[in-house]
Amino acid sequence: MQLKIMPKKKHFSAGRVPLILFLCQMISALDVPLDSKLLGDLVQPPTITQQSPKDYIIDPRENIVIQCEAKGKPPPSFSWTRNGTHFDIDKDPLVTMKPGSGTLVINIMSEGKAETYEGVYQCTARNERGAAISNNIVVRPSRSPLWTKERLESIILHNGQSLVLPCRPPIGLPPAIIFWMDNSFQRLPQSERVSQGLNGDLYFSNVLPEDTREDYICYARFNHTQTIQQKQPISLKVISVDELNDTIAANLSDTEFYGAKPGKERPPTFLTPQGTESRKEELRGNVLSLECIAEGLPTPIIYWIKEDGTLPVNRTFYQNFKKTLQITQVSEADSGNYQCIAKNTLGAVHHTISVTVKAAPYWISAPQNLVLSPGENGTLICRANGNPKPRIGWLTNGVPVEIAPDDPSRKIDGDTIIFSNVQERSSAVYQCNASNEYGYLLANAFVNVLAEPPRILTSANILYQVIANRPALLDCAFFGSPLPTIEWFKGTKGSALHEDIYVLHDNGTLEIPVAQKDSTGTYTCVARNKLGMAKNEVHLEIKDPTRIIKQPEYAVVQRGSKVSFECKVKHDDTLIPTIMWLKDNGELPNDERFSVDKDHLVVTDVSDDDGGMYTCAANTTLDSVSASAVLRVVAPTPTPAPIYDVPNPPFDLELTNQLDKGVQLSWTPGDDNNSPITKFIIEYEDAMHEAGIWHHQTEVSGTQTTAQLTLSPYVNYSFRVMAENSIGRSVPSEASEQYLTKAAEPDQNPTAVEGLGTEPDNLVITWKPLNGFESNGPGLQYKVSWRQKDGDDEWTSVVVANVSKYIVSGTPTFVPYLIKVQALNDVGFAPEPAAVMGHSGEDLPMVAPGNVRVNVVNSTLAEVHWDPVPLKSVRGHLQGYRIYYWKAQSSSKRNRRHIEKKILTFQGNKTHGMLPGLQPYSHYVLNVRVVNGKGEGPASTDRGFHTPEGVPSAPSSLKIVNPTLDSLTLEWDPPSHPNGVLTEYTLRYQPINSTHELGPLVDLKIPANKTRWTLNHLNFSTRYKFYFYAQTSVGSGSQITEEAITTVDEGKLAGILPPDVGAGKAMASRQVDIATQGWFIGLMCAVALLILILLIVCFIRRNKGGKYPVKEKEDAHADPEIQPMKEDDGTFGEYSDAEDHKPLKKGSRTPSDRTVKKEDSDDSLVDYGEGVNGQFNEDGSFIGQYSGKKEKEPAEGNESSEAPSPVNAMNSFV
Repeated sequence: MQLKIMPKKKHFSAGRVPLILFLCQMISALDVPLDSKLLGDLVQPPTITQQSPKDYIIDPRENIVIQCEAKGKPPPSFSWTRNGTHFDIDKDPLVTMKPGSGTLVINIMSEGKAETYEGVYQCTARNERGAAISNNIVVRPSRSPLWTKERLESIILHNGQSLVLPCRPPIGLPPAIIFWMDNSFQRLPQSERVSQGLNGDLYFSNVLPEDTREDYICYARFNHTQTIQQKQPISLKVISVDELNDTIAANLSDTEFYGAKPGKERPPTFLTPQGTESRKEELRGNVLSLECIAEGLPTPIIYWIKEDGTLPVNRTFYQNFKKTLQITQVSEADSGNYQCIAKNTLGAVHHTISVTVKAAPYWISAPQNLVLSPGENGTLICRANGNPKPRIGWLTNGVPVEIAPDDPSRKIDGDTIIFSNVQERSSAVYQCNASNEYGYLLANAFVNVLAEPPRILTSANILYQVIANRPALLDCAFFGSPLPTIEWFKGTKGSALHEDIYVLHDNGTLEIPVAQKDSTGTYTCVARNKLGMAKNEVHLEIKDPTRIIKQPEYAVVQRGSKVSFECKVKHDDTLIPTIMWLKDNGELPNDERFSVDKDHLVVTDVSDDDGGMYTCAANTTLDSVSASAVLRVVAPTPTPAPIYDVPNPPFDLELTNQLDKGVQLSWTPGDDNNSPITKFIIEYEDAMHEAGIWHHQTEVSGTQTTAQLTLSPYVNYSFRVMAENSIGRSVPSEASEQYLTKAAEPDQNPTAVEGLGTEPDNLVITWKPLNGFESNGPGLQYKVSWRQKDGDDEWTSVVVANVSKYIVSGTPTFVPYLIKVQALNDVGFAPEPAAVMGHSGEDLPMVAPGNVRVNVVNSTLAEVHWDPVPLKSVRGHLQGYRIYYWKAQSSSKRNRRHIEKKILTFQGNKTHGMLPGLQPYSHYVLNVRVVNGKGEGPASTDRGFHTPEGVPSAPSSLKIVNPTLDSLTLEWDPPSHPNGVLTEYTLRYQPINSTHELGPLVDLKIPANKTRWTLNHLNFSTRYKFYFYAQTSVGSGSQITEEAITTVDEGKLAGILPPDVGAGKAMASRQVDIATQGWFIGLMCAVALLILILLIVCFIRRNKGGKYPVKEKEDAHADPEIQPMKEDDGTFGEYSDAEDHKPLKKGSRTPSDRTVKKEDSDDSLVDYGEGVNGQFNEDGSFIGQYSGKKEKEPAEGNESSEAPSPVNAMNSFV
């Protein structure tokens, strides 16, 4: 079996003893841990741990050190090859090898040259288990050659021309870093116009006169040897056209001109690269640098794009004023065409760079060490990629596998070596070589065949201490071959821990993601393989976290005063905290004004320098916390008045002394804000049954900070506390931790237990269930018991779920039962409940009331008597008796309309009742029925009775027809409710003069059989008011009133107003055309004359002012809004006949036939309950409805409307 030793998933520091972890990084070879316990008897093939780089450039002025370090058991021996042949270091006195190491030291400081030792070196580390080899190390000394001698001519250019100053540095090893400076070793300024290319040349897009100087110097710095070489200075002079013409003849023979044509504005062209296309090849993982430098005037701007793609956002950078595009960590995906664009105001030019990304070999899966036990199988896998695809070659102990000794357990399949049934002789070191034209990779991986029982490498009885609610990591570093399996146990008899709560890491570590108090204990790690078993015990303690329960608070103090910061710390009793105060994250000033006393930092005589941030840091061996506050120092100000407010909420709630039905709650009070706390209010939340709802628990005095609380069983409690002072109550504190009390039997039973039947043969038992808080435990149910009250039956019981109803079927009709409902849960029963009485279902009564008698009290009221029915025949709860009564009608009328029956119900065991609201002079029929909860019983025999006469209602209508000069004819309809035999009609009338005064009242009796009457010998053009009512032998009924006017011309009709029934408020009105009356014409003339006099007086008073001619001013500034009065203004026009006929009472106009109908009146009889549609209420509220209304006195006729008069017409003129 293959032994795999994996790295931990996480890393935590969780104990006082340093963790001894067996962790192996995936990037290095896996191996047998070189623990001191294993070194003595475990063998291991060699592993190269350190070597010099493949391309090793050395400083020729120092000794050459070629590194090669390896480990193994037994310790390996070392040998070297140089240029492919054995390098015998014993024959070279300048070469030595470090003891216990393969590192070579070549002493060239005393004698010898570095060039002598150039070559390719390879180290081999070997022991009895195999041989590991290093990379091929190419050793070369660094070189920093000088510039070749050359004669540089001065350069003269015209303003605006382009220029390239070549550098051409000598080729060194490694390549030099190029920069341009002047004679003062100051870097030359560069910009979008002037910049240095990647090849070191200095490019000018266009030159300016200020570019003139004689010390353009190119420097080459060779970092390996820390030397700088410089080129000969270059002289540049930039002149204008005139200066050029003046000097060209004298300088032509010995001056060379560089650059473009004479400087004038021109579109861009590229100085580098040349042409429109170029190619670039780069290796994967390197930095791709693309460069475009253009000349032109104005100076061109460079832009970059990638054809058919976008530039990578996080790997793209621009250098040299965007003339250089760099892409870091280049990969094959970055291959493609890149285009640079140079643009100025005169045009643009493009250049395309085709980029190809090649790749030296890189690992996909490097071979890993194998530790196998005899007879097991395993594989070595070597997978690499590159561009082009690398070749894979295998070596065994540094020898190509093709020529190495044969091993029957080994089979090579391309990039994989398969091992089957390995034996101890199969141990060896294998090398995988992946190479292409751009480089190679070499990896060593050993196969070590071991047979070892499990070993625990972690020390025994380590004590881990962890803060509560943090992860705990218990280590169990192990070794064995075959790979042991790891199990963890808690306690002496505990079962194996599983990953539903714990995390078991591959390296043997047990992780408890959230350690709680109950995680404390002894844990045992057991490692097993087929060769044996090993175990180890460790101990875990969970500590309370350190908390700052009273933090320092922001303070503003006056200069020269004192300030105190409080920092109260709560910690685990077994941990000793260290409290440290800091100012601005540094130590406190060494000043006697700063004093630390227990929980307080006090600063006296505060100065401006004392302002800043003060931090309280509490540290234990396991954790640390801190809290900060800012101190602001201000100038002294008058002492402000104290601010009074409600208290700050309490905090740091803690539950202690936890019992089954009780717990002690403690808290820390908040600031009282200058008003002493009078009491604390404690509330609780039941997260199990009513999450989010807080209930009142208790109140304690404001001096207490603890309370012993009585709790109910099976409730998941959380508590919060509020403080109260004379100002008010604080906001609630943060909720305490939750506390789940143990379940118990219910201590109360359901309430509101009732037994009522819904059918004649059932009993429905209902109750108010217990809520979750009252259940006291899981599995709440109810035991329902019942038996007949009057009998010797045993109790019948049934247990039902948490419902609120149970139906007992097959019961006798309306029988009393005793009922009990008892609560129970999974723990037990509630106390025995008291029995309540109920009844089974009711049925309809069987017997009708007898001996029904009627006593008529008056014309609208009757009294009914009856004998009660036997209670047994009721068969239910007696609710009362119900009387049905209706007005008897002739057979012809019954056919025309449905008989309307009225109902009156009398509660309880009554034997009589009153029937109000009867209609006088009518025949009624009634019957009586008994009523229970189920319904009505049979009706008694119908009993009839008559009501005596009453006063009649008002006549149905009254109208005045055929008015003449001295007569009026009245027509009417009889009362709709005569309420008896009419004996006569009474007509009373009186005249109304122009001042609305009433004249003498005339009383006239009219026979009952008349419906028309003519009044003669009346005054012409006079208004009369009429009062008309009917009579029976009992008395007079309600009156109807009307008004009318006699006319001048018999053919001319007069208008009337609608009637007012009963109250005498609405009247009919007939008006004459007063505009033709002499008295009206005289009045109008008097008014006109009066107005004329007033106008003359106004003109006279105005002219006395003598300021200006009124007439001329008015003619010149005529007001367009002042217009002559028109006849239709109604101001002084003819008195309107329509106005004459307007009704005197608000409401409706009188019809042209002068008829006043009852239904046209605003105030109908229905409004008074006298209409034909009126109904009688069962409570007799309409008793006396037809007893008649008091007739208005004739003197009250002043309240009626009057005809329009000239006075009214004048009052309406504004």
